[in-house]
Amino acid sequence: MNASILDFIKEQKVATVCCLDEKGFPYSFNCFYAFNSSEGLLYFKSSPSSDHSKFLTQRPHVAGTILPGKLNYLALRGIQYTGVVLPSEDALCQNASADYHKKFPFALAKSGELYTILLESIKMTDNTKGFGTKILWERGELALNHSN
Repeated sequence: MNASILDFIKEQKVATVCCLDEKGFPYSFNCFYAFNSSEGLLYFKSSPSSDHSKFLTQRPHVAGTILPGKLNYLALRGIQYTGVVLPSEDALCQNASADYHKKFPFALAKSGELYTILLESIKMTDNTKGFGTKILWERGELALNHSN
């Protein structure tokens, strides 16, 4: 993964995640996330009884965005991504709790389930490198088969 993408995701705290509801209509939510840069994973915590948690159980494919907490319109940067929420028993989920609670220790006080998004593709817009600069990343084919 490109260093600009890695650094940007590590610096941010909140992602928008978009999924499909039980009728196939778009549904989005925001969440605090932790990033596993070596595996290309986003971890977030939520109540298993939330609407989006129920939707993700049925339809795990997601898309979303990550933007800076404070927008600078002259040096706009942001990420659009696609991915899949992995089943909690997947081996890639084993560090979810430790990584998430290391970044957000206050979240230990709140019950909830940890979810893992396996990132499949990223398009980063980085106007600090020139207006309209796009940096693209796609996970390798072998890893994509992991999410089928």
